[in-house]
Parts: sequence; structure tokens; C-alpha cells
Amino acid sequence: MAQGLKSEDDSPNVKAEDHEQSISDAPLQTHAETPAETVTNCNNTTTKVKEEAVDEQAALTSPRKPRRGRVKVEYEEEEGAELKRERWEPRDWRTQLSFIREMRSKRDAPVDQMGAGKCYDTEAPPEVRRYQVLISLMLSSQTKDHVTAGAMQRLREHGLSVDAVLELDDETLGKLIYPVGFWKKKVKYIKQATALIQQEFGGDIPDTVEGLMRLPGVGPKMAHLAMDIAWNQVSGIGVDTHVHRISNRLGWTKKGTKTPEETRRALEEWLPRDLWSEINWLLVGFGQQVCLPVAPLCSVCLNQHTCPFAHRSSPKKLKSSPAKPAINGPDDKLASPTAQVKEEPADASLSQRSKNTAKQEVPGNQVQEQLTSEEDAPSVLKKRSRRKGRAGAQQNTSHQTQRTAET
Repeated sequence: MAQGLKSEDDSPNVKAEDHEQSISDAPLQTHAETPAETVTNCNNTTTKVKEEAVDEQAALTSPRKPRRGRVKVEYEEEEGAELKRERWEPRDWRTQLSFIREMRSKRDAPVDQMGAGKCYDTEAPPEVRRYQVLISLMLSSQTKDHVTAGAMQRLREHGLSVDAVLELDDETLGKLIYPVGFWKKKVKYIKQATALIQQEFGGDIPDTVEGLMRLPGVGPKMAHLAMDIAWNQVSGIGVDTHVHRISNRLGWTKKGTKTPEETRRALEEWLPRDLWSEINWLLVGFGQQVCLPVAPLCSVCLNQHTCPFAHRSSPKKLKSSPAKPAINGPDDKLASPTAQVKEEPADASLSQRSKNTAKQEVPGNQVQEQLTSEEDAPSVLKKRSRRKGRAGAQQNTSHQTQRTAET
């Protein structure tokens, strides 16, 4: 009995120790948990673990995963379409370009025969050919193609190379390139650029846009064209006055541009790069033959229906005058507008001069006015009388001269 009582007394102690140990092991508990709460927490933890495992398994086997992938692909497509819509390009530029190609198919414009790509010596060494291309571009600024071609022909006959130009004096060089535009400045630019090519580039023109623009008298247009023609490298669009004018007329710039450099940047934003080399000679020849600076030939242009400039500058149609209706009798009220306009001032003048004018009826229902004094005569009659007087005086003078000649 004693042992049984002892064992019964010991069991609560053991439970209390276990309970105290659980309390001490639990970090920062705000209140002591009872054994029932401990069991409940354990059951809740087990249930949460099981639920997380079930969720993970459901996530692995869930049929929504492919659907999420499809939503992601659709989002990427929509984003690409939005970026594509944001890119600006002219409305009918492909059609307009095809028409310009058709109009330029004969290649009979001045630029096709005497442009910068036709003025150099094809049998010269490569570095000499490239130098001649650069010189022709420098001469072509503000100059007609036939004038540039003549100057290049004279320079080639004299010897057009780096060494030959450095040996020329300014006066001789000026006589060879005259009458190109601004020939005095171009003489200075050619001598300075040639000396720089000899000193810093080993006798050959630079092979970069930055290097070409370091040369005196060479701008962005010349640099990009030299890269294309001399080095066969497309670095940008060569925009001259023709390309600048036609691009603005066709609406190929998002906003109107004021300088060729602004036009170049505007075109390069949307025009495909594989067209950069072609667009210069296409538009230059088109501007020389059809889209002229003054009085463009819009009536023969294939782009007259899509060109904004053609609609804006088209002459207004002349209004045809209405046909005069036939007058059946003196009392017929139908009369031509011109007759009505002519009769109104006559009636007004009659009412104003009724006090000083006597009216006399004559046959034919006409009215004849007799003016009381010369001051009331119209100015037109005075001018006619003066002219008659002058004519009579001239006739008298001529008769007198004839008489004197006869005597």
C-alpha cells in the first residue's frame, strides 16, 4: 500500500517536471500552457504540415501551370505589339518610294551622269580614286553637276592627287575649279584638307565619319557620301538640298525640319538601314527632274495623289462664267450678271447728277446726257481728250518735219 501510494504521489511530480521543462524550453512564452493546450498545439502543427504538403503536391500536379505560361506569352506579344505601334513612320512611304523608283528607272538625271560617283578616274590607284571622290564632293556644294564635272575634268587633266594639289599655287587652283560656287573658299579648303591628309592620314582620306569631318570644308553630308562611295560603307544618309526639300514635301519627317542635318536624323529614325545608300541618288535625281525647287511638276508625278505638298500647292480651278440667257423682249427681267453690274453705277451716277444734267429722249429708248459745264465731265472723258490732243500734236509735228524735209 505504501509503495502504491508512493507511486501515485510520484506521478504528479513527474508530470509537473515535464511541464516545467516544456515551459523552460519554450522561448519567451507570455503565459504558461496547460497539457491540453500543448496537445492542441501539436495537433495544429501536424495539421499545418499536412496541409502544406498537400498544397505543394497540388501545386506540382495543378493543371493551371500551363495556363500561366500561356498568359505570360500573350503578355510578351502584347508588349512587342505596343512597341511596334510606338515606332513612327510615314503613312504611304513604301508606295511613294516605289513610284519614285519607277520615275527614276531611266537614270537620265544629271546626277546619274555627272555626280560625285562618276567624276573620278576609274584607272587610278585606290587612294587616288578616294581622294578624287572627296574633292568632287567638296566642289559640288552649292554647284550644278555639270559645273562640278567640268572642274573635275580640268583638275584630272592637270593631275588630281594629293602630291599634285600640294604643288599647285592658289591662283592656278582657282582657275582650274572656277566657276564653282564659292570657289575662293574652296581653294583654301582643298589646300588645307589635302595638307592634313598628307600629314596625319598618310596620303589617303580618313575611313571614318569623325576623321572626314576633321577636314576643313567637309560636313556631315560629304562625310557620309564619301564613306559610301569611296569606302563602300554605309554610315548615314547623305542629305543635300534635294533630299531635304523632298522629304519635307512628302511628309517623311515627323515634324517639319529646317536644316539638312535635322532631316538626316529624322530619316534615320524610321527608314530601314538597307535603304540609306539608295535614298540619296533617288531623291537627288527626282528633285532635278520632277520635284523641282520652284514650280514642281506635280501633274506628271506619280505621287500627286498621296503627296501632301501636291494637294496644298495645286492651282485653284477657274470658275466658269454663267451663260447669258436670251432676252425675249424689252421687258424681260432675265439679264446677265455682268449687264446688271454695269447698269448699277450708271443709274447711281444719273441720280447724283440729276440737278446739273438735262435728259433728252432719242429713238431707241436711249438716254443722252448733256453736261452743263466741263467741270461735270467724267475723268475718263478728260483723259481721252488729252490723249487726242497729244496725238494731234504729234501728227502736227510729224507733218511739219515732213514739210521741212521737202523744202
